[in-house]
Order: sequence, then structure tokens, then C-alpha cells
Amino acid sequence: MFRSLIFLLTFVPWTLFVILTGVPLSLLGADYLHAYARIWGRVSLWLAGVRLTIIGREHLPAAGPAVYMANHTSNFDILALFAGIPAQFRWMAKAELFRIPLFGFAMRRAGSISVDRSSRRNSVLSMREAVRRIASGTSVVIFPEGTRSPDGTLQKFKTGSFTLALQAQVPVVPLALVGSNEVMPKHSRWIRGGHIRLHILPPIAIAGRAVSEREALMEEVRRPIAAALQEAGQG
Repeated sequence: MFRSLIFLLTFVPWTLFVILTGVPLSLLGADYLHAYARIWGRVSLWLAGVRLTIIGREHLPAAGPAVYMANHTSNFDILALFAGIPAQFRWMAKAELFRIPLFGFAMRRAGSISVDRSSRRNSVLSMREAVRRIASGTSVVIFPEGTRSPDGTLQKFKTGSFTLALQAQVPVVPLALVGSNEVMPKHSRWIRGGHIRLHILPPIAIAGRAVSEREALMEEVRRPIAAALQEAGQG
């Protein structure tokens, strides 16, 4: 409880400071704001008493965009991915988040991609824009489970993420986050501190593959993530 209180009292003003001082950096380009957000992630983990270890840096694509797909168990996953992925990337986030005052503005300035699921038409248009952005050189991070796991185990993947990757024709990099569920489970208000390990797994080539292969691709992405979690006793 004490750790959670200290984190709340420091994280909120720290986040507001980063937004207010970081948004002007976006006038130079979204890459600058993203680089600043990486500092925000690292400091925020430190404030929570969380240590981050990155495993598999050699699997990061040397050049070009990629779709990073990670398991999702905790709010701390976002901080760990900001701090742990050295490459530039953008978040794909539901449209509702862009309506939050100040925070939504910062997301837009950082180049995050809005996904509007209010209607089938809006959803299709959002996905087309996402494909265009990725194909033109923008890497993105997606949680293929769609939401946080309630108990830390890997949930069923949604097919939309894999359709997107196949349409964009860029590599998929599976990511396994181990330990974030112990730091702060989905339904908990308390932060326990601890150790998060980000496993960057070998990329999966997409070039030349058809959208009809999305079920096979889903299994190719799920398998190494599940193996990494099982090895760590979290699967």
C-alpha cells in the first residue's frame, strides 16, 4: 500500500510534466516525443521499484517497419515496452483514449494510430489507415489479446492484428512480457514492485503471404510467446 501511494504521488505529476514539456518537442517530429516517452517509461518503472531486463535485442529488425505483438497482463506493460524497445514505434489504441483531455492530444502528437470500432465502416477505415502507415515505414505495437489477461495466462488472440500485419507485408516480432502481472495484476490497485523481463523473440517473415494465412500466422506468433511464458512459470 505504501509503495502504491508513493508511486501515485510521484507518477501523476511526473506524467503531467512529461506531457507538458514533451508536446512542444513534437513540433520537431513525433520521433522526438517518442524518445522522450522512453525516458518517461524508464523513470516510471524506477518510481514503482520495478527492474526491467531485456532479452533478445539481436532479434530486432535491423531496418524497416515491423509489427510488435506482445502479451498483455498489466498496465505496466506499456511502461516496459516504452522503456524496453529501442526502436521507434507507434501505439495502436482505441479511439476513446484520444478523447481524454491532454493525454489524447499527446497521443495524437506522438503519432499513435486511432482504431475506431464504433461501426463496421469506421473500423474498416481505421484499419486501412493503419495499413497505410505501417507500409509507409511506421512500426506499431499491438496487444493481440485485445485486453489485459485477468490472471496472467495467455488469452485467445484476435484475428484483426494478423490481418493488419499480412496486409502491410512487414515482419511480425513476438514479444513476451514476464513478471508484469506480479507487479500489478489487472484487477489490483496495489503495486508490488519487482522484476519485468521483456523477451524479444525472432521475427516472423510476412512478405508474399496472403491474408488467408492469418490463422497460421496467429499460431506462429502465439507459440514462442507461450513457450517463453511457460518457461518462466507464467503460462
